[in-house]
Amino acid sequence: MKIYTKTGDKGFTSLIGGTRVPKHHLRIESYGTVDELNSYIGLIRDQEITAHDKEILKHIQDRLFTIGSSLAADPEKSRMIIPDLHLADIELLEKEMDRMDGELPQLKHFILPGGSNTISFCHIARCVCRRAERITVHLAEESAVDEKVNIYLNRLSDYLFTLARKIGNEHKIPENEWIPRI
Repeated sequence: MKIYTKTGDKGFTSLIGGTRVPKHHLRIESYGTVDELNSYIGLIRDQEITAHDKEILKHIQDRLFTIGSSLAADPEKSRMIIPDLHLADIELLEKEMDRMDGELPQLKHFILPGGSNTISFCHIARCVCRRAERITVHLAEESAVDEKVNIYLNRLSDYLFTLARKIGNEHKIPENEWIPRI
């Protein structure tokens, strides 16, 4: 199988199910942004972080592939069996955040991104995750989207923020607090 097909040379691509849509279609934007997010998660996994965090991030990457498959399918025409996203996937993120929060000082200020490359990568991934969520919420107004997708993306952005704080705390990197100038 060749990696290039030449079928997208005119600015159109196919959804799972065969429907041809422009490459700027909201459904393409949604799963493309999830793919971008997945790449940033991989970048975080490549950093010096705990084995447990690497394992959770690999699980998240698997779930993002599931989400991408769901978003890439034409809800009207696809007959392909696509893996499901489950409430347990959302609950895992919540449990991980609760675990990390138990180790962190209370959050009293907004935090400016930065402190180390790993912390910054977490914040970049968080921002891409928020964009993916905005796009899928928009898509859900026009077409079928599993509601768990938007919930998962919402929790994932919170998870990435919490992970950034945890990594900073582990490496004794002070949080970059935002103190408004009045």
